Amino acid sequence: MNITVARLTVRGLLGRRRGLLLLAVPALLLILSVVIRAAAGQDESTTVNILGTLALGTLVPLLGLIAGTGAIGPEIDDGSIIYLLAKPLPRWKIITTKLAVAIGCTVVFAAVPTYIAGVILFGNFENLALAYGVGALIAGVAYSSIFLLFGVITRHAVVVGLMYSLLWESIVGNFVSGAKTLSVQQWALSVARKIADPGVVSSSVHLPTAIPLLIVVTLGATAFAAVRLSRLTLASEE
Repeated sequence: MNITVARLTVRGLLGRRRGLLLLAVPALLLILSVVIRAAAGQDESTTVNILGTLALGTLVPLLGLIAGTGAIGPEIDDGSIIYLLAKPLPRWKIITTKLAVAIGCTVVFAAVPTYIAGVILFGNFENLALAYGVGALIAGVAYSSIFLLFGVITRHAVVVGLMYSLLWESIVGNFVSGAKTLSVQQWALSVARKIADPGVVSSSVHLPTAIPLLIVVTLGATAFAAVRLSRLTLASEE
């Protein structure tokens, strides 16, 4: 990791409107959790629905999109990435540093609030809060790498990322049986199912399948982003 690149990336993410979004989305989840707990009491089914659908299905991919594309997309759009690429710094180190910052954002603004929401809704019973918190962490890592790649390969990364989240993860990945195997949300639910008490969390993907897919997608997206960034340098120099 390069400290200078990390500092600039954090400043770019938190110093713009993205910073407000990063705060607003988890705040909405926590407020909603307090309201639901006050209205419905401690209910397992409600907790599973809120954490599985709203947190893992909406909050985590949205925050991964904000953090992943925001870590590098604006620099490519305004051309300031050229100044960074002019430094004698390996391109893979730029990508991994920005990915680490994006993952850190998803941990702080997605995984931790998901865990806290679980505690608010259901306490520490049946390991539900911990299960979904870890699931949000796992999904955040995968989403960050995918959306960082989008930020490198297209100037419309936010639009492409929204289409991916809404169409694939929310619709196709949830309702088309064959596509569920390739859903980050289902992979995260598989991990959550392993942590929670038996029979509490359900997933369409088994853990021995989910873990390798998570690793392959995360590493593959990161490697491809580094390669594309190197090509961007060559194109700019030409």
